[in-house]
Formats: sequence, C-alpha cells, structure tokens
Amino acid sequence: MEAARQYDVYEAKTHFSRILEQVATGEEVVISKEGEPVAKVVPLRPKVNRTRRGSLRGQIHIPDDFDELPDDLADAFGMR
Repeated sequence: MEAARQYDVYEAKTHFSRILEQVATGEEVVISKEGEPVAKVVPLRPKVNRTRRGSLRGQIHIPDDFDELPDDLADAFGMR
C-alpha cells in the first residue's frame, strides 16, 4: 500500500485544488502542522444509486425462519 502524500498547512492552502483532485481519484492526503500529522483528507464513498424497488434482489438472503423467535428470547420477552 502506498503511503499517503503529506502537505504542511501552507502547502495545503496553496495547492488545495490539486489536493482535491488527488483525493477525487482515490488518494489519501495527510495535512501536517510543524511536521506533525493533524488531518487526513480521504475520498467519500460513492453514493449507491438505488432507484427502484428490488435493486438488491439476488444480493440478500433472508432465511425461511426469519420471523420465528427463538424460545429463549420469547421467554425473555414474555411472549409464551
């Protein structure tokens, strides 16, 4: 794994647009103050586009006994 690029505060202010471009391509950038890392700029996770009902079909499995409460839990909740 490649080490994150590091900028001091002055460089980060001067090259902020460049830093954002690097992060947008998946890189992580560390901002330091007086040689000590103080922040990490990381890419946001991409937004999942679920536009319609059933978009996760085939990716999730719900077991047949999903709605059945185990005996010990039913007892604990006074459902027997």
